[in-house]
Amino acid sequence: MRHPPVLLAAAAALCVSTTCGAAQPPAPRPPFAAAVTDVPGAKLGASHRPGCPVAAEHLRLIRMNHWGFDGKVHRGELIAHRDAVEPLLHAFGRAFEDRFPIRRMRVMAEYGGDDLKAMADGNTSAYNCRQVVGDPAKLSRHAWGDAVDINPVENPYVDVRGVVHPPTGREFLRRDRSRPGMIEDGGAFVTAFRTAGWYWGGRWGNPDYQHFSANSG
Repeated sequence: MRHPPVLLAAAAALCVSTTCGAAQPPAPRPPFAAAVTDVPGAKLGASHRPGCPVAAEHLRLIRMNHWGFDGKVHRGELIAHRDAVEPLLHAFGRAFEDRFPIRRMRVMAEYGGDDLKAMADGNTSAYNCRQVVGDPAKLSRHAWGDAVDINPVENPYVDVRGVVHPPTGREFLRRDRSRPGMIEDGGAFVTAFRTAGWYWGGRWGNPDYQHFSANSG
């Protein structure tokens, strides 16, 4: 039986659109992408002031892709010292390849430079001219812009007094069960930062699981 040309054309179009039952190829993985610029004053806000150990012109704004807990790619922002840009991009690029989820990544000006607020919001951040939380006599390494805190809730900090920051991170002090957003020894972030010569606070006596820095402080 001969089929009319119109029916044959329609069948061919249907076959192309459905690949005639063949398995569909996976959607292309979105690439890790980043842009580095000077920092507009509004992006620094209360996170920078006269007397800080790093001049504003030595800081850089990094805009980069990251996976969210919703399984989608988002665009985040970090401010860091210009010398920290390469290690940060190396580590976050590796984490992106592993689809490591980051809750949010906003500059500290959006929190008025208040690290407690940023941690409570689960914010990943780098530069912030401030003292060490729980030890105000000491200036934080974040004031030099060569430190980063990642997913503070899933990776809490225990200060010298034994106080957990943020309080909602207490349930994540048990590190024997892997959960999304947790930084783990041997994982993408720890491995990548170790390659770059940075240190992880998760090994300190007072653990700071969220923290990586260019020196051991």
